[in-house]
Amino acid sequence: MNKILSNIHLSDFPEKISITETSGGKVQVYMYGPKSYDNQLAVITHYLHNREFIKDLSVKQAHKYLKEYLEYKFPKIEITEDILCDPLQEGLFNDFFQIPFPDPKDYKFTFIDLFAGMGGFRLAMQAQGGKCIFSSEWNPFAQKTYMANFGEMPFGDITKEETKMYIPEHFDVLCAGFPCQPFSIAGVSKKKSLGRETGFRDKTQGTLFFDVAEILSRHRPKAFYLENVKNLVSHDKGNTFKIIRSTLEELEYSIHYKVMDGKDYVPQHRERIMIVGFDKRRYQGLEHFEFPKANNPIRKIRDILDNYPDPKYTLSDKLWSYLQNYAEKHKAKGNGFGFGLVDLDGISRTLSARYYKDGSEILIPQGDGINPRRLTPRECARLMGYPDEYIINKVSDVQAYRQCGNSVVVPLITAVSEQLVKTMLNTQIYE
Repeated sequence: MNKILSNIHLSDFPEKISITETSGGKVQVYMYGPKSYDNQLAVITHYLHNREFIKDLSVKQAHKYLKEYLEYKFPKIEITEDILCDPLQEGLFNDFFQIPFPDPKDYKFTFIDLFAGMGGFRLAMQAQGGKCIFSSEWNPFAQKTYMANFGEMPFGDITKEETKMYIPEHFDVLCAGFPCQPFSIAGVSKKKSLGRETGFRDKTQGTLFFDVAEILSRHRPKAFYLENVKNLVSHDKGNTFKIIRSTLEELEYSIHYKVMDGKDYVPQHRERIMIVGFDKRRYQGLEHFEFPKANNPIRKIRDILDNYPDPKYTLSDKLWSYLQNYAEKHKAKGNGFGFGLVDLDGISRTLSARYYKDGSEILIPQGDGINPRRLTPRECARLMGYPDEYIINKVSDVQAYRQCGNSVVVPLITAVSEQLVKTMLNTQIYE
């Protein structure tokens, strides 16, 4: 081991670093987000964690990026091929494995994590013995949170071919909490798409669901798990979901779906549709999958609250007055718009990504004469079912609020994942 080389820390990767020398000097390279330089940090971290799964192209790129970065970091040391082939043996990047939520050592299956957000799906699947071998998330702040907890930088925009090319050929489960965009449903084209006369590509063009379907078509995992808002079922008088379902069935996957409420697992009313599918070519539709039954436990909002929250989360007199006046104005009009002052022995409304703006949807009472307060970012994470050891402070409060509001309810996803994995591993495969 080269004693002069020292461990590279996660903290060495801020939002941008100077790494490339040009005739004009050093170039600022963005490490996170859509502007990141050739996904280089994603390539490096996926190489470190998943060398046995990644493509030869990724290996070559990882060596190139590692050499470039290490030569910048250690200019007086020759970076040999041996160092690039096994940097962990050289004592490098060990910090990328000293993380709160590592992959299980003896994994039972592999999965990919699309539209990964802050990592809720990954927590759920790892709890079932799954190893994540590819992740994708375009938001730079969510990427930071994800990397802090898993030691892996997600790739960027999954709609781009230069991102899809990094997906390993074979994996067992595709997970995707794909964003709910307006679905533009076109007429069925006669043009061939992905080998099908009336393929899904034409029917869902311009939607993120298309990208999920395309990846399913290319890689044919044993199973998939999709999550979306409840309204997906009723959007466009049911036509949107009809096309999604028919697309998945056209790809020869059996479909199981159910609208479930997060309140059965956390003290928050949060209805989402769960869509689980299994490859008919392997299982012939004979799998016996059932969604977990809700046991309606008593969960209280006070169970997730801090004992001594920072006073900065208490609403100002001006904001509190505004919210009260706003609620009164709409009450007079006969509608229910306004703030949500929670019963501490009850549950909250649905946490949204806009919570950072005023916190009005979920306000915590603090007693007579004291203005209510918004939840802290940590309390929001608890409301989504994240454990306290989950790192959320690598980003600002605003970004933490956004990430939690866009996240999945981890215990709910975990419960469904348990049933999916049990079904996948225990059902006979016909190949």
